[in-house]
Amino acid sequence: MEGTHKLFKLSKKSIFGINIFLLLLNSNCSAASFDNVENRLEIKQYGITWTFDRPVKSGQFITGDWWVVGPVTIVKITPTSGPVKNDDNALINNQWGDTSLKIDTRMRNGSMIVLKAGNDQGYDSRNGSYSESSTIKLPLKLETNLSLVSTISNQTLPVDNFCKNVMWDGEKQVRVSLKTAAVLTCLKEVPPSDAFRPSFAGTEKAIFRAKDIQWDLLPRLKPIGEVPSWEDFEGYFSRCWIDHLMSWEQQELVPNENMPNYGREHARLVSIASLMVMLDVPETRKKKLVIGLIQHGIDLYGTSLAGGYWNEGGGHSSGRKWPILFASILLNNPKIAELPESAIFQEDTQTYYGKGWFGQSVLWQMIIHHGNREPYEEKSPDQWEQWDKTSESYRVCCTANAWIGTALAARYLKAIRLWGHDAYFDYTDRWMREDDPYKNARGIYPRPNGETKTFDPFVTAMWRAYRQNAPTQEQSGRNFKRVWEGKVGVWIPNPK
Repeated sequence: MEGTHKLFKLSKKSIFGINIFLLLLNSNCSAASFDNVENRLEIKQYGITWTFDRPVKSGQFITGDWWVVGPVTIVKITPTSGPVKNDDNALINNQWGDTSLKIDTRMRNGSMIVLKAGNDQGYDSRNGSYSESSTIKLPLKLETNLSLVSTISNQTLPVDNFCKNVMWDGEKQVRVSLKTAAVLTCLKEVPPSDAFRPSFAGTEKAIFRAKDIQWDLLPRLKPIGEVPSWEDFEGYFSRCWIDHLMSWEQQELVPNENMPNYGREHARLVSIASLMVMLDVPETRKKKLVIGLIQHGIDLYGTSLAGGYWNEGGGHSSGRKWPILFASILLNNPKIAELPESAIFQEDTQTYYGKGWFGQSVLWQMIIHHGNREPYEEKSPDQWEQWDKTSESYRVCCTANAWIGTALAARYLKAIRLWGHDAYFDYTDRWMREDDPYKNARGIYPRPNGETKTFDPFVTAMWRAYRQNAPTQEQSGRNFKRVWEGKVGVWIPNPK
């Protein structure tokens, strides 16, 4: 007791300081990351280590990604980037007789700063999009408002598909150059403790916070069908999806431990997750997945500001628009949805209003795939050329059946006007309509078996249970069609 009393007497000044600290903690300073801010000589994540020339102030965003207060100088990154002696992987062409992969030993485990979305990457030289000038050189002075993306390359191919649990046997493995990726963000000051990671792309590092999530906007729908694994879907959105390569070549590049490699699966995972967070389950159950979806939207938003667009090929580019709008709605931040005109999305370019061959009034088209493609649904199938038939195969295999959960989620968040392309919503209704008013008009050409359902039974069941009672809302009135004028894609008016 005597020792304790003496300690108390000696600590009055310290207690006064603690009281001041607690007052600050409960004021506007309460968001500072007091719990994980340290000076660190190195930072490790997902098998990647960044080493600095001196200890740097650092911490983690709510997603677990790392930030540093800079500028900082990175002197070492492991695994080490650079050439390999041999590449024994056999090259296998896809169904089109080509591949973006090649035998090239110049670079593995590369890192780059993504200033602009485009057609180059500095991670792995086996991919045709590799640009040596994109790979950073050490030592690197990482300036503030920049992000460094570091990777680990796969040594052998093929590897497990990122989302193999939702894939069929023929696509449970993929040929992608990268294994994993991690993002290190350099900021001017310590961010709030509930901060999302700013987008890895570009130089605009806006800070968004979890305290702003509008949880009451999420409906509480009774689960229908078998709900997918929450743990699986939390994992799907736990790491950054490195999505800045505006080319089909991203399909054979992206890290298989971080993200899906094909746009159809981008859209499928987003669709399923968007419906899961609208279920009548405790907030604690859905919190991690909501945060992951919002973070994904923030990344896509930043990539769009850096020149990103998603209209590449038959099924490559689906699923990118909704996460941005979801983040804007849930964070009550309209600016996130104010996208540049250059940011076009596959769901919009592929749907439009017209007069179809069997009487349908909302149609589908493929804009580009091995060259510019033309609309085809106005023509009877007996007039289809080979590329028309190919377009139809993509319509059935790789697009709408991955969009349905997103369309339903957007309706329940009253986002039709915000989306700004009405044909998308009318087309998803056409796809899922169970009766067929056009049966006689189809003649000898039956309705494709893929229509009326999706690849994912949970999404199909939720649509059938809840589409009819979705909130009534005005459409946007923004109806445009994507067409080619010379070598340039443009929007033209497309009255409903």
